[in-house]
Amino acid sequence: MNISVIGSGGWGTALALHLDKLGHSVCLWSYLPEESERLKNDRENKEFLPGVPFGDARLRFTSDIDEAADFGEILVSAVPSAAVAVTAGKLAAKADGKIIVNVSKGIDEKSLRRLSEVIAEKLPHSPVAVLSGPSHAEEVARGIPTTNVAACGDPEVALKVQQIFNGETFRVYTNPDVCGVELGGAMKNVIALCAGIADGCGYGDNTKAALMTRGLHEISRLGVAMGAREKTFAGLSGVGDLIVTCTSMHSRNRRAGILLGRGKTLEQALAEVHMTVEGVWATKAGYELGKKYNVELPIINQAYAVLFEGKSPAAAVRDLMTRSAKSEDQLL
Repeated sequence: MNISVIGSGGWGTALALHLDKLGHSVCLWSYLPEESERLKNDRENKEFLPGVPFGDARLRFTSDIDEAADFGEILVSAVPSAAVAVTAGKLAAKADGKIIVNVSKGIDEKSLRRLSEVIAEKLPHSPVAVLSGPSHAEEVARGIPTTNVAACGDPEVALKVQQIFNGETFRVYTNPDVCGVELGGAMKNVIALCAGIADGCGYGDNTKAALMTRGLHEISRLGVAMGAREKTFAGLSGVGDLIVTCTSMHSRNRRAGILLGRGKTLEQALAEVHMTVEGVWATKAGYELGKKYNVELPIINQAYAVLFEGKSPAAAVRDLMTRSAKSEDQLL
C-alpha cells in the first residue's frame, strides 16, 4: 500500500522504515522543509534516530502536507501530542475519509480528550485507529522483536491495521478498547517520569517497583472511570508499555525524570533530553482528569506538585509513604 507517515521524529522514522521493509511504499512528512532535506540527503535521522541508516529503504520525503495526504491510502499520525489537533486540521482537505492510525501517546492538554478523539473531530469521515504498546523507536528500527496493539471501534479497521503492520519483528494484536489502549499509552509516561526521578534521587529497585505497581493501579482506576475496560491495563498497552518505559534508558520520560531527581529544573531537563517528553504534559492532563472524574491519583498528583508547584521529590515521596493505611483490595 501507499502509506504516509505524518511526523519524522524518532517514532515516525522507525515506523516508516518498518513499513518499507514490509514492502509498502512510504512517504515520510516533516514539519520543516530543511528537516525533510536533511533526511533525504543524510539517509539517516541523525537528530532523533542516530545510528540507524536508511540503507536501501525506498522512502519518499516531503514537507508538503497536501502531497503526503494525497500519496497515502493510510495515514500514520506520529506528531507530538501538542501538534495533533493542528496537524489533523491541515490534513482535513485531502485526507478526510482515509484511515488514520494514531501512534502518538498523550492527552490533549486543552480539552483533556484522547488524541483519537481530537483527530476524529477534525476528520469526521475518517476511521481512526490507535497503535500502541511497548515499543522504543530505536529497537523497532533495528528489527528487534516488538509487540503492539491496534485498537479501533470498528473491528474491520483494527484488523486492517494489524495486517498492514504485522511482520516477523513486529507483531500486532487487536483490541476494541480504544480508551484503555490510548490512556495506558499516555499515562504510563507520568509514572516513567516518577521512576526516573526516583533513580535520580538515588532510591532503589523497591521504590521503582512500588511506583510501577501502584502507578498502574492509578491508571486503571482513571481508565475505568473514563469508560475503559480494566483488563486492558494488564495487556501490552498497559503494564507492557509501563515496564519498558520505566526501566529503559531509551525512555526520554525516564531520562528527564533522572535529571529532575538530580536537581535540574524542568526547563533544563527538557533541554538536555532534546526530544518531546510527553509525560510532562500527561501529568497536567492526568491531574485535571482526576479532578474531573473524582478519582484518587496520589502518585500523579505528587508528580504534578513536583513538576509545576516546586515541591521537592523527597517531600513528595514522604507524603506518599505516610498516607493513611489501606488494604490492597481497594483498587477501584
